[in-house]
Amino acid sequence: MRLLLTSDTHVPARAKRLPEGLLTALGEVDVVIHAGDWTDEATLDLLESRSRRLIAVYGNNDGPALRRRLPEIARAELGGLRFAVVHETGPAAGRERRCAALFPDTDVLVFGHSHIPWDSTAPGGLRLLNPGSPTDRRRQPHHTYLTLTAEEGALRDVALHRLTPADRLTG
Repeated sequence: MRLLLTSDTHVPARAKRLPEGLLTALGEVDVVIHAGDWTDEATLDLLESRSRRLIAVYGNNDGPALRRRLPEIARAELGGLRFAVVHETGPAAGRERRCAALFPDTDVLVFGHSHIPWDSTAPGGLRLLNPGSPTDRRRQPHHTYLTLTAEEGALRDVALHRLTPADRLTG
């Protein structure tokens, strides 16, 4: 099962629309996971219409309309792995230990908020993944998203994708 992970799209504040490179990649995966901070319902509608399956949460910048449509925490079993999705996990220091305690029945935690790509594993085995942001890189060198394969209880082919200027055209 192929997955695409994204977060912190912040449309239209950070971009007029989602980057073409990200939109193209949606058609190549079975599941899209968005870890919050949409800021507009149109982006949610777009991902719902273009994704085979969408798993999503709201973030701290999402208003009442998005909060009515999305949970704070989402859970799903994908490829034999237990996934949880949340927007915020707190400071980087102590993140693995803290998240392992908060999500004890989870194999993979997808989160956003920082716009900083993250891939680590807690001592008990919880994998933590943050795809960064495809529209607002903040102090990071690139706009990013993640893809991976979840199959037979294992993650494979975890790849951070850097969007080029051509991918980010907002037309």
